[in-house]
Amino acid sequence: MSRRDMQWRAAGAALLVASCGMGFLLDGSVLLLPVLALALCALPLIVHGKRVGQMLRAERRGHSHTTGVVHAARVRRRGEKAPSTGASRRT
Repeated sequence: MSRRDMQWRAAGAALLVASCGMGFLLDGSVLLLPVLALALCALPLIVHGKRVGQMLRAERRGHSHTTGVVHAARVRRRGEKAPSTGASRRT
């Protein structure tokens, strides 16, 4: 696991701990609903790490095929040959 991945996961854990702490302080309050949203946003950060950041950057740059971009980056990182996405091959 890379350093950047650990940083994203630590940020998710910190966000979860902070939102849970605020939840205990705001017990029974209407303000608890936004805190719950923060806790739910923290879970993907903890589970997926830097891939969440990669997806956010891809979305911000306007990629219409975000999943393809993420998959291509993963394939490049592994050093594998990317599958062709063109027309089907005829033999």
